[in-house]
Amino acid sequence: MSNKHEFQTRVIHAGSQADPATKAQITPIYQTTSYVFDDVDHAARLFALQEFGNIYSRINNPTNDVLEKRLADLEGGTAALAVSSGHAAQLTTLHNLLKSGQNLVAAKQLYGGTINQFNHAFKQFGWNVHWADAKDNDSFKRAIDKNTRAIHIESIANPGGIITDIEAIARIAEQAHIPLIVDNTLASPYLIRPFEYGANIVLHSLTKFINGHANALGGIIIDGGNFNWSKDDRYPILKDPNQSYGGLEFHKALDNIAFAIVCRALSLRDLGACLSPFNAFLTLNGLQTLALRMQKQCDNALRLALFLRQQDAYVSWVSYAGLKDDPHYSLAQKYTPKGAGAVFTFGIKGGHEAGKKFVSNLKLLTHVANVGDLRSLVIHPSSTTHSQLTEEQKITAGAGPDVIRLSVGIENVEDIINDIQQAFENL
Repeated sequence: MSNKHEFQTRVIHAGSQADPATKAQITPIYQTTSYVFDDVDHAARLFALQEFGNIYSRINNPTNDVLEKRLADLEGGTAALAVSSGHAAQLTTLHNLLKSGQNLVAAKQLYGGTINQFNHAFKQFGWNVHWADAKDNDSFKRAIDKNTRAIHIESIANPGGIITDIEAIARIAEQAHIPLIVDNTLASPYLIRPFEYGANIVLHSLTKFINGHANALGGIIIDGGNFNWSKDDRYPILKDPNQSYGGLEFHKALDNIAFAIVCRALSLRDLGACLSPFNAFLTLNGLQTLALRMQKQCDNALRLALFLRQQDAYVSWVSYAGLKDDPHYSLAQKYTPKGAGAVFTFGIKGGHEAGKKFVSNLKLLTHVANVGDLRSLVIHPSSTTHSQLTEEQKITAGAGPDVIRLSVGIENVEDIINDIQQAFENL
């Protein structure tokens, strides 16, 4: 698929072709564990990475391959690897960057599950995290030390919906010669393409806006192909000879797709967090309507945020970067001119108990621990998604006791507003 085509065309066609065996137009589900080799020499070349091809579906699969190529195209990356979830994408990425005793610098404004993963699960590997503030770019510079091997941010932070200044943080990462990882889940490549602002690795939870229909889990790692892994000795997995592949030096041999291949050939091979081809198929089908869904959801979100700003009896504040007086409005104009996303928060008067009761009163909006569905969703983060955090961590992450998170869908916006209005009136 040529890059001369517009996003709305590439989101349907990129990375795919008619099935060579049957001429089926739609990418089939290759529900197989393994693949027949042409001969013993062909098998040997595949296992040595002297030739690319299908070996075993834990490592690669033709259905997944189309999804990977399409997302790499849409983000402007060089190669991609689809995995079983967004958390698996983070684990697989950092598995190739950090050793025990090393650290990453991460924004405090992250999805609560990511904060838990970084604070607790990763410490079992000896990986540490230094927290920075997405509202203070210089805090990232201050948090970097000699053992830092990556910076991790979200393009649009979950749950608060703030816009992160990717370009400014990318300059800090470049000066320190460490890769910038951007979780682009809430924006999707329809709104923001982080590589255009200096990011080196882009991650997604495919479960959210990319799929859009809440019917399949998935994650993806996209290689920007723009980081020099051989500049110094910080990233030996990419620079040094790898004995499990006959002394192959990944970056030297594979250049701008080296990181994606390392994630596949080492981490996916050994950790096994592979995406099922059926989930890849469902995600490909959902992805085709991303441009239509995302624009409608952004339009609905702005309309709903404006409505909530008028509900003084029930609402104490609204955090949505699409509002002209929001502190992140100027960043939204730079990074997301088509819309400030579909996930945002507001503060309900009455605090924690009022928040729980408001959610219980809703009839149309669905109460689930998910975002990015074509349906409108709601949750009270303090008692659910961020409940494992301390009160201070909740407030820092934008999930204080009065916070309600909305993920706005594609329904008629007046129906969404009417449901929220009746929930307020029945508090």
